[in-house]
Amino acid sequence: MRTPTFLKILLPGMGVKRWFFLSAAGVAVLTFGAFCLLGEGGLRSVYQAAVKFLPTLWRPAVGAALIAGGLAGVILGTTKMARGVLSAVSPKSGGSVAEALYQARILKQAPNVVAVGGGTGLSNLLRGIKHYTANLTAVVTVMDTGGSSGRLRRELDVLPPGDVRNCLLALAEDEERMAKFMHYRFTTGEALRGHALGNLLLAGLEEALGGFDRAIEEASYFLSVRGQVLPATLDKVQLVAELADGRIIEGEAEIASDPTPKKKIWLSKPARAYERVLRAIAEADLILIGPGSLYTSILPNLLVEGIAEAINRAQAEKFVIMNLMTEPGETTGYTAYDHLKVLAQYLDLRRFTGVIVNTELPPPEILARYRAEGSEPVSDDLKGAKTFGMRIIRAPLLAVVEMEGKLTVKHDPMKLAKLLTRESRALRHSWTRWFSP
Repeated sequence: MRTPTFLKILLPGMGVKRWFFLSAAGVAVLTFGAFCLLGEGGLRSVYQAAVKFLPTLWRPAVGAALIAGGLAGVILGTTKMARGVLSAVSPKSGGSVAEALYQARILKQAPNVVAVGGGTGLSNLLRGIKHYTANLTAVVTVMDTGGSSGRLRRELDVLPPGDVRNCLLALAEDEERMAKFMHYRFTTGEALRGHALGNLLLAGLEEALGGFDRAIEEASYFLSVRGQVLPATLDKVQLVAELADGRIIEGEAEIASDPTPKKKIWLSKPARAYERVLRAIAEADLILIGPGSLYTSILPNLLVEGIAEAINRAQAEKFVIMNLMTEPGETTGYTAYDHLKVLAQYLDLRRFTGVIVNTELPPPEILARYRAEGSEPVSDDLKGAKTFGMRIIRAPLLAVVEMEGKLTVKHDPMKLAKLLTRESRALRHSWTRWFSP
């Protein structure tokens, strides 16, 4: 059930009702004090002096109008005052006072959630979860070598900003407005053509501030991000894969595009985990793995020293979110069990709470296009009530969205987030379970 915005101000934990009742008590005490000070005769004199020029028949109407006007003035004045304070401390806020207070108090008291991945899968997940907690950490891979990110990496020796940009926008307060600018790609200029404005911004901030983590912090500030986006590592390393035919190839984009099955994957050199990532994992109440490209978005994070071990040690609830479709050149022919079997080489899945599997097929015309491109829905071959000791959670989670001019299937952010609030003990026990955003 959806909670009306104006009622959110009365929810427990908002820290508002106490001040409302204190104000009401103050008005009552003030009125009683005036009565004590002036006495019954004094109040009668004030009344007689105020109304002696009014005809008797007009007095009830004037009294009612004054009460209504006074009440309206109190409400309007209080609302404007609160809005002015909120605008001063949060100038980017465009919602109601109640909504701003709700976000500031309730969402900041919600559980700590860590989502690990990369690509559009992770950013899509974040769009839904951000409505249920502000204590959200996205751990993002920084191995990309393709497109605008790859060019910037080669030319400027910076960490690839593309996946980070997508996650920052997904958590931004006004994603729709900022996406118009951050996703904009230059169409002219030999050096600029094809670059996303957001990628250039992050690369410029990294160079100006002396660190990719500082660049993300600054971008998070002016995008008014709910939660935080953290790179898995600040070390510049490459993804390396051994293919089934024995060839060794290097580079995330090259690995993703090669149709040969993958035999083994590793990093070009040891990479240390970003310390804030390890801290976020240790403090998490809920950890989410996926959705995202198995070999080029999820595993690169787990290959960074310390991250897989930290996830295994964490006391948090843990869920795997199964991909919707196989990926040509990466997981061709993989079933749900095949995905889990690969993950089990890096994570102790026996410590996970459950695996979330979509039960909905794409529309026939979209499915035909995917199959022509070498992609199929991930087959649900998980048997029995549990797999690797995990609970299997099946639900229709598919959404069709337009990306880069064509219809694409993605997890529905809100369906997935609502499912997690039902299945996760941590989220279910938070205040957010009482309403939908």
